[in-house]
Amino acid sequence: MDKDIRFTDKKVDDSWKEQTLRDKDVNAPAGSTKQAGPANSREDSSAPKPQQKANVTSKNFLNFVTSLGLQAMMLLGEIPNPETNVREINLEGAKEVVDLLIELKGKTQGNLSEDEKQFFDRFLPELQLKYAQKI
Repeated sequence: MDKDIRFTDKKVDDSWKEQTLRDKDVNAPAGSTKQAGPANSREDSSAPKPQQKANVTSKNFLNFVTSLGLQAMMLLGEIPNPETNVREINLEGAKEVVDLLIELKGKTQGNLSEDEKQFFDRFLPELQLKYAQKI
């Protein structure tokens, strides 16, 4: 009971491609000689350049390690918990966060921006000292 099913030619709407190319030309900077074509159709001028990506990644990493540092400060009772506004001491948790920061410093050695290096060189020893004073 096999039936032979034949499909008719499909109509594909490619007008969106043309509209995108026209929009790119309209948004191109003045004096730009960029012409729409197959070679340029894959370029995305809004995509971050490698240096921009590195800066964003560096900032994200610095924010991450800074948040870990603040978490360690909170667990050491140096700053209040923002939810309860109470200073709490959790030495086991603080030790884990400090150990994690030490591990991150070792794993990222040679790949840190100046700001990240300063964080690890200044803030991490301070955290270790505060932890040692608490135990």
